[in-house]
Amino acid sequence: MVVVPPILPLLLSTLALADCECGYSLSTTGPSSSSTYVFTDLVESNFACLHDISKNTDWVRQEFNLSKSRARGEYGEMFAVDNVATNPMQIDNADSGRLGAEGSEDSAGLQLIVRRELVEEMVPVAEIDTHRLDMFWGSFRASMRMTNVSGTCAAFFWYFNDTQEIDIEFLSKDFNTTNSSYPVNLVLQSREAMQAGFNAALTSNFVKAYLPFNPAAAFHEYRIDYVPGRVFFYADGALLAKMDGPAVPTSPGHLILQHWSNGNPLWTGGPPAQDTVLTVRYVKAYFNSSTPERNRDWASRCKNPAAAEAVCRIPDLTAANLSAASWFFSEHGNMTNNQTVYQESGASRQEFLWPKLWKLVGVLMAWGCLLTS
Repeated sequence: MVVVPPILPLLLSTLALADCECGYSLSTTGPSSSSTYVFTDLVESNFACLHDISKNTDWVRQEFNLSKSRARGEYGEMFAVDNVATNPMQIDNADSGRLGAEGSEDSAGLQLIVRRELVEEMVPVAEIDTHRLDMFWGSFRASMRMTNVSGTCAAFFWYFNDTQEIDIEFLSKDFNTTNSSYPVNLVLQSREAMQAGFNAALTSNFVKAYLPFNPAAAFHEYRIDYVPGRVFFYADGALLAKMDGPAVPTSPGHLILQHWSNGNPLWTGGPPAQDTVLTVRYVKAYFNSSTPERNRDWASRCKNPAAAEAVCRIPDLTAANLSAASWFFSEHGNMTNNQTVYQESGASRQEFLWPKLWKLVGVLMAWGCLLTS
């Protein structure tokens, strides 16, 4: 068993003072063995309930320009805060199983918009980053629905710098409904990629995987598990790829959600023929902090890692466990002590609905919304 960071010596107590006081765990399974990892910190963002992204303390909307040469495309890129918008669901209190008019199960969430009209030879695009920059190893999950409009790149990634980066990227121009071909690009940006002109496809750290579903038709969870020496990529809990070796990052970083286009025919294509949206329902990040202060906080609260509920298992979304999508430790009273989690005043919980299979769970979670609002 591998535990990150090293667990403190066991004390005599057999009960934890608070649930999850020693962290949040997951297991990875290899051909001949499995490893368990414990992460000390979390950031959980339920964007389906978020009403004002400008007030959110976990995320920062980005505003900057890239020239054509820096964007490596036919056009530059104009990142603007106005291209990051919220579209929350509302629950009708008179009927807990019914969605209100403000959002719908098809569109509710954080919207990252790419505009069709150029501005000064730049494509208006969107990016939002975590406030926390100290994410050193972790499990990072995002529920997203892609656009079906050709000409953009949707990306969920962990980033330290251009040679230490873990990417999940979708090119909408590559989606083909006629033959059900839906590729996703899984990338470790590295020094090898830099030497290849930042074309990771020319390195050993690039995998083009094909999804068994249309990522523009519904929300699905995409996940990166970044652990010492290895990176795992998943879609709805199914393993897509595993990478190891010197390209695995060795520094702390942060998470980025991005939706962009630069007109490069070898990558994004575009710009899109119409304004187009990447919608993000949630992000869940469980990780270790690189800061001494956060490590001291963990050491002071984790009195006995062997105590019942001292370490909480992270629910993994799979075809057999769709309800994991609606689980947030930060929405339960005694599971995020000493964590800094954003709570929007007056916001309520909302289920993340996949077609048909999620309807019953949605009704149950609607009751949960009422109870926690």
